[in-house]
Amino acid sequence: MTTSADRKTVYRYDYRRSADQDARAIVRRPVVVVGAGPVGLAAAIDLALRGVPVVLIDDADRIGEGSRGICWAKRTLEICDRLGVGESLVAQGVTWKLGKLYHGDDLVFSFDLLPEDGHKMPAFINLQQYYLEKALVGRAGEIDDIDLRWKNRLVGLEQHNDHVQLTIDTPDGPYRLAADWLIAADGARSSTRDLLGLSFSGVTFEDKFLIADIRMAADLPTERRFWFDPPFHSGQSALMHRQPDNVWRIDLQLGPDADVAEEQKPERVTARLERMLGDRPFDLEWISVYRFNCRRLDRFIHGRVIFVGDAAHQVSPFGARGANSGIQDAENLAWKLGAVIKGEAGEALIGSYETERIQAADENITHSTRSTDFIAPHTDAERALRNAVLALAPKAEFARRMINSGRLSVATFYGSPLSTPDESPFAGSARLGAPLPDCPIRNPDGSAGYLLENLGDGFTLLTFRNGASPPSAPEGVSRLSVGIDIDDADGTLARRLDATPGAVYLLRPDHHLCGRWRKFDRAKVSAARDRALGKL
Repeated sequence: MTTSADRKTVYRYDYRRSADQDARAIVRRPVVVVGAGPVGLAAAIDLALRGVPVVLIDDADRIGEGSRGICWAKRTLEICDRLGVGESLVAQGVTWKLGKLYHGDDLVFSFDLLPEDGHKMPAFINLQQYYLEKALVGRAGEIDDIDLRWKNRLVGLEQHNDHVQLTIDTPDGPYRLAADWLIAADGARSSTRDLLGLSFSGVTFEDKFLIADIRMAADLPTERRFWFDPPFHSGQSALMHRQPDNVWRIDLQLGPDADVAEEQKPERVTARLERMLGDRPFDLEWISVYRFNCRRLDRFIHGRVIFVGDAAHQVSPFGARGANSGIQDAENLAWKLGAVIKGEAGEALIGSYETERIQAADENITHSTRSTDFIAPHTDAERALRNAVLALAPKAEFARRMINSGRLSVATFYGSPLSTPDESPFAGSARLGAPLPDCPIRNPDGSAGYLLENLGDGFTLLTFRNGASPPSAPEGVSRLSVGIDIDDADGTLARRLDATPGAVYLLRPDHHLCGRWRKFDRAKVSAARDRALGKL
């Protein structure tokens, strides 16, 4: 078999000199985003679609250093769909929703991540990160308000009361640029964080893990497979995922004492994989050995600098909570920063980004820490307890709930002051502070569609008919009327929202539900919008 590792798919982009480098005075821009990874690209696209011009800089001139992140969750795909690339990502990716967990050779249990039908986006797709980045770079290139500058490295930063002054190095030498706001999306090794002298609080785990991407033609199910103590990798754990192009992700626990240099040698990796895969032929595509962290900045906002994604927080890869959470950071920030820049809200709204996304980061860190403790017990007693839980799980539901091989990424619902508390109880799957669940609908022309496709980028009042004409939405809110603008043909939408005739639902620009009432009251809806804009 071939053992040529690190066959990298790389997309290169040209450095171009910008007009700002030749300006006589320092040019001031509304927003500069540092880092053209998935999170920075999503933030830039989202802001630009809201009419905010963005300069996006990256110190590289290429994307595609190994597949890296591969699992993209339903909520992330819904965001990407609103940004204009969701359907193409799903078409290119490998769709899955089933997972199986083994102890040794024995199947402990299976799970379904999207048991509810009627969503446009699947529970998960697997797609190499470089494909997602390429799609986002292409989308950014279609938007006039995005100025994407490759080979622009942030090397200096000065904070002022109402802006940040940047020094940016390029192949033509440095230049200076001012920004009303700086979004730091420059990853785990953030230069922005270093320039501000900031550090993380949290834990670095000692166990080391091997990632190997292999090209292999295999008729295996498209599902997440996780093993505790498999016979091919005794005493450790293993994870297997299918990607496009006949590429498979293998993740093997190595333990804290593993020699990083030795474990990355192709012949050593090949031997490990042959024990796992038997006589199936494969080629090595990419190898990496990593340790991971569960940690974050104490604050995400520092003056006019706002941190998102891995620059703000880091978690283990088990559960796919890193890049998915980062893209959700970008969405949360974009609508709020856009509202502030356009004068629709005061700067206090920006503080709610930190409140809500620290909540999300802490949830992710908690789940990641617990999964790591379960996957890699620290003591013999902890390992014995874990093995007892695994032995009980096929027969006992309570034991299955205790197993943690990585709680997979889901959208955060915010216990946020931006939400207006319910006046009466609501059932259904919609939750106050959570994204509105998608649902199949029928358009006025009779064509089939989905609810989320009909929501715009601003505040939306979703109404259910209770008479001849629906209520008109207050200023600054668009209206979507069930029964007029869209049809809830089989009643699924009403069931998910526990809607009764005349009920109304207020959605934030990020489609999180921030208010709901059994009957329309203009003053209450207006007050709820003001509350969601931080005007408390």
